[in-house]
Amino acid sequence: MFPGSDTGIGHALAKYLDNLGFVVFAGVLNKDGPGAEELKRTCSQRLSLLQLDITNTTQVKEAYLQVSEKVQNTGLWGVVNNAGILGFPADGELLPMSMYRQCMEVNFFGAVEMSKTFLPLLRKSQGRLVNMSSMAGGIPLPRYAAYGASKAALSMFSGVMRQELSKWGVKVAAIHPSGFRTGIQGTSDLWDKQEKELMENLPAETRQDYGEDYLLGLKSYLLHMPAYCDADLSPVLGAILHALLAKRPQGLYTPGKGAYLPLCIFCYFPLWLYDFF
Repeated sequence: MFPGSDTGIGHALAKYLDNLGFVVFAGVLNKDGPGAEELKRTCSQRLSLLQLDITNTTQVKEAYLQVSEKVQNTGLWGVVNNAGILGFPADGELLPMSMYRQCMEVNFFGAVEMSKTFLPLLRKSQGRLVNMSSMAGGIPLPRYAAYGASKAALSMFSGVMRQELSKWGVKVAAIHPSGFRTGIQGTSDLWDKQEKELMENLPAETRQDYGEDYLLGLKSYLLHMPAYCDADLSPVLGAILHALLAKRPQGLYTPGKGAYLPLCIFCYFPLWLYDFF
């Protein structure tokens, strides 16, 4: 069961596992959108598309009923909570409160509701819960206060659930990828809208303290972000596959270049060294 299959990692994962012979339930935000249409066209009859906005309780319950009807007493082997939003990367002081709430609503509360709803099916199969967090959810990264806080909450939730669900044989893993090129980065129209909201909510004093040049440079940073992201999603897909199939999956996976080193520096060295790094 994979919410967030319209684009990016979720879309690639649905194709990847379908190609390996899995029975896949791909949750999409828009069942008539281009991502869903491509899955219909390229994947086998084993793949089922589900209309699923994880912030919509009714759609989450409907998805549960549809999956339950198909798996019946067998249970569901895995839930991969992949759906997420990035938001406009900017200093924490500059971000409007709506951005913090939106990131928490999708990246954390949505994943928690999905987990709670589908856990009875995972218990039946002694299956796997895999939560797609982020490198920003394990270490502090400038300009990712809203996104990082929501992913850090998801990572902590994963750790607690890993402990609590072990008595039923349900294994839980968190994935902390480094930078990969996915649909989470958003579109130009979305960036324009979020930038406008950010600018309109800035107090004059804050605007003056940061300076117009710095504020205008935020959009430039966003536009150049894809150049620093890896287009090859195979390390992430491999980590998810291991979390789903390995007899003893890891509690934490850090796929991608540069995901593990900053975490080590943050955990084992003085904070001033990490901040300098």
